[in-house]
Amino acid sequence: MYPPHLVAPMSAELTDFGFEGLTTPEEVSQVLDQQEGTVLLVVNSVCGCAAANARPAAKIAAQHTKTPTKLTTVFAGVNGEATEKAREYLLPYPPSSPSIALFKEGKLVHFIERHHIEGRSAEMIAQNLVMAFDHYC
Repeated sequence: MYPPHLVAPMSAELTDFGFEGLTTPEEVSQVLDQQEGTVLLVVNSVCGCAAANARPAAKIAAQHTKTPTKLTTVFAGVNGEATEKAREYLLPYPPSSPSIALFKEGKLVHFIERHHIEGRSAEMIAQNLVMAFDHYC
């Protein structure tokens, strides 16, 4: 586990932008069990592809005209129990951080795994998210 004070700026990059930080398994369940609306979940990470690609992409996409009802994030390696709970909702996909998931009415409808984040620009990832928002939100 990473010390929270060390990753605070990486976490704040999303929470200061309006993403709700989910830090307990109960918070994750409360949000992802919702049967109405859409939820974007960013599984944040300390890796370079999170900093250069995933977090910027999520912020770019969140500025689109159609967006999820709720923007959320868990931090892998920091909020371990919350991240493990979130990963239960991401099955059958294996653990992947960073990753970005879109839920509609409590069901996973779109997922971007780490291998779809690495090597792609934030703009390309954001474009992928925007297409999902236009379809599901």
